[in-house]
Amino acid sequence: MIELGLYTFADVSRDPQTGVTLAPEVRLRHLIEEIELADQVGLDVFGVGEHHRPDYSVSAPAVVLAAAAVRTTRIRLTSAVTVLSSDDPVRVFQQFATVDLLSGGRAEIMAGRGSFIESYPLFGQDLRDYDALFAEKLDLLMRLRDIERITWSGVHRPAIEDRGVYPRPVQDHLPIWVAVGGTPASAVRAGTLGLPMALAIIGGVPDRFAPIADLYRTAGARAGHDPSCLRLGINSLGLVADTSQRAADTFFPFYAAAMNTVGQERGWAPIGRREFDAMRGPEGALVVGSPQEVADKILREHEVFGNQRFLLQMSIGAMPHRDVLHAIELFGTQVAPQVRKATAEYARRVATVKAYGN
Repeated sequence: MIELGLYTFADVSRDPQTGVTLAPEVRLRHLIEEIELADQVGLDVFGVGEHHRPDYSVSAPAVVLAAAAVRTTRIRLTSAVTVLSSDDPVRVFQQFATVDLLSGGRAEIMAGRGSFIESYPLFGQDLRDYDALFAEKLDLLMRLRDIERITWSGVHRPAIEDRGVYPRPVQDHLPIWVAVGGTPASAVRAGTLGLPMALAIIGGVPDRFAPIADLYRTAGARAGHDPSCLRLGINSLGLVADTSQRAADTFFPFYAAAMNTVGQERGWAPIGRREFDAMRGPEGALVVGSPQEVADKILREHEVFGNQRFLLQMSIGAMPHRDVLHAIELFGTQVAPQVRKATAEYARRVATVKAYGN
């Protein structure tokens, strides 16, 4: 059965409708309320991302997740993502082991290279080492997870000689996901290492990402990993509302403002309502609509990818807190039951076919 959850970067962007910018301390209070509600309505996962820019309020996901750990009881708590390339894997492991202890074994790490580059010069890293930094630090993070006393040496961090790293988490193997934005080499790396992969699909047509999922699984099989280890998550943007029109009208101004701000920096063409409506159609990447429409789109993507997890980012830009809370309630009480039932039935059919095939 598929795991369902949410993720956020806790934006503090200027509201395009009111001109007001939410204070970071208010946004963080709202974020804890959102995680609490997600836990109460039975969602499986909540992810908090890391950025080092003025338009986001979280640069230290583990701190936020630690606060959420003591206010929740069952939901899994993950970064989304930890920019591992510019961080110290020892501190990352210690921080998330602490979250794991506080939560009773519910912490996860989603490691990536980051979609923005501000953290690299901030922490003294050279962007020319963008990929090498991630590869080396991911290797160290995996070693730290598996070995209490570690001896390790690399190029981009001082060596460690027979040192214990504490605290140890509740979970024997603290889950480490690799976040991928569509780069084939990243998918191959995740598969080769036998790590679960989170694939971000925030634009275009989701079906076009199917070859990335295939590469991941093929690489994992070639490396000899059990297919059960090769878990795939899909991360998307969207919103659930009572009606399709309400969802679109609520989400569009905040989505467009946030995406066009980034687009100006990166040279993207502006997104207008026409482009937005096309992307929220049945084959588009945006998961925006009524509970039935959102459930249908999640299930359609599940047929394409066979993914074990789906995370939705609804609090984009300056999205009002009341709308996010209502969307979380709808996602947990109306969308999730439909999706879980359908994917459980699908899994039973697949198991039956395999049993008769053998």
